[in-house]
Amino acid sequence: MAAKPGERKLQILQTIAGMLEQPKGEKITTAALAAKLDISEAALYRHFASKAQMYEGLIEFIEHTVFGLVNKITAEESGGLKQVEGILAMLLGFAQKNRGMTRVLIGDALVNEDERLQQRINQLFDRIEATLKQALRIAVTQSDLDAGIDVGAQANVLLCYVIGRWQLFGKSGFTRDPMAQWAQQWAILSCK
Repeated sequence: MAAKPGERKLQILQTIAGMLEQPKGEKITTAALAAKLDISEAALYRHFASKAQMYEGLIEFIEHTVFGLVNKITAEESGGLKQVEGILAMLLGFAQKNRGMTRVLIGDALVNEDERLQQRINQLFDRIEATLKQALRIAVTQSDLDAGIDVGAQANVLLCYVIGRWQLFGKSGFTRDPMAQWAQQWAILSCK
């Protein structure tokens, strides 16, 4: 029985994500992807015009998931510092649960792919940083952080921390848990 178009698209994206979870991190070709799905390469292109579109589908999943969770955190938590803590923990946990997506986030999966894919990841990072900056501003107004703190610099440090943890996780073949020592590191990062 043939899969419906939407189901096949999802199956293709899930298969790419699964292939990206392999610690060796070999380049994903359309031939390898088609073989894994037991379909022809032409069948792949009936669902996606290019391999770049397949990666865009993965990036859309990341954006939808991450910002859906960010919105939930900011809606449920009024404390700015608690928002920052929740967002950072969520980002680290997202990588822990989505190894293939981690390789997309750190750019490993995007090497030799269309340049606009990395630009889109960079925009995602900019949005995360802006969200952290806003939460830090809230923390300052609530007197949870010193009024003299440079929230832009602090938000950037926090983003760099997350990206660094993702890098360690991905480059270690997924052996360096991004959540390892989270409580101790948050105590340092929270400026308390």
